Amino acid sequence: MRSPRLRLLSFALAWLVVTGCGSTHIVQQWSNPDYVAPRFERIMVIGITRQASMRRSFEDEFVAKLKATGVDAVPSYRVIPEDGPVEEARLHEAVKQAGADATITTRLVQVDRKTETRPGTYRPAPHGVYRGYAGAWSGYYEPPTIYQYDVYVSETSLFDVKKDQLVWSGTVETESPRDIKKELSRYVDTVIEALKKRNLLIAPIAPTS
Repeated sequence: MRSPRLRLLSFALAWLVVTGCGSTHIVQQWSNPDYVAPRFERIMVIGITRQASMRRSFEDEFVAKLKATGVDAVPSYRVIPEDGPVEEARLHEAVKQAGADATITTRLVQVDRKTETRPGTYRPAPHGVYRGYAGAWSGYYEPPTIYQYDVYVSETSLFDVKKDQLVWSGTVETESPRDIKKELSRYVDTVIEALKKRNLLIAPIAPTS
C-alpha cells in the first residue's frame, strides 16, 4: 500500500486543476548562468499526474499560452498516452516523435496547511450615560477568527532536449482555492512571464519565402 505522501505526489497537477486558487506566485527560481538564450522549435509540455483529465487540461492550457507567444508547443499526452511514469527510452522516443527540442515539466512538491488568525474587534460604547450603559449589556466585542487553508507548492522546469540540460526551474506557490479556469490560466501566465524575462522563450525565426 502506498503511503499518504506517495498518493499525494501521484496526483501532481490535480491540485491545480481541481481546486483553482486565488493567489499564484513564484517564490524561487533558478536559471543556468552558462546557458545561451535558445530558440526552441517546439516545446513538449508534460504534466506529472496519473489523472488523465487533469493532465490534459493543464497541458492544453500551457500549449495554448505558449503558441500565443509565438513558440510552437505540443501536449505530451498525444505521444505518451500512458497514465503513469514511462521508462527513459520511451520518453526519448516520444520527444523525438513529437519533434520537440525542449520540454516543460510540472510536478507537485508538497501541500502545506496554513493557519491564520484575524484579531477580534472592539467598538467603544455610545456616548451618553444611558446609551453607554445599555450598549455595555449588548456587547461590542467581536472575537478573533481562526481559519486554515492549503498552500500548494509545485515545480516547473525547462529542459533542453538536445543538450540534455536543465535550463530553468521555478518553485510556485498557489493558495486560497477559488475559480478553476482563471487560476489555471494565471499559473501558466506566471511561469511563461518568468521564462520570457530571462529570454528563454524566443520565438523561432520564420523562414523567408
